[in-house]
Amino acid sequence: MADAVLVRARATADGRAVVRLLMAHEMETGLRQDASGQRVPAWYITEVVVTLAGQPVLQAQWGTAVSKNPSLQFTLRDVQPGDRLQVAWLDNRGRRGTGEGVVA
Repeated sequence: MADAVLVRARATADGRAVVRLLMAHEMETGLRQDASGQRVPAWYITEVVVTLAGQPVLQAQWGTAVSKNPSLQFTLRDVQPGDRLQVAWLDNRGRRGTGEGVVA
């Protein structure tokens, strides 16, 4: 699932960058029931990995407590405008999503 992550990153004057991610995913807990009373199967992101210039800078393990279309914000050090960020996620059904962005 290409472009399943929207990436925005802005460098600050002190060599840091504020990174914002928005991931397109339904994030079902497996506890909700549909209109007919049937349980909706669990479907959620289990792992998020962010790399900067090919080097991993963040790895997160997620579960069912994360909301639909999750967002994530964090700050990186030693970042320059033009540096490239790649984001990849994996869900409990084995599906993958990716996205990338350039530090502005």
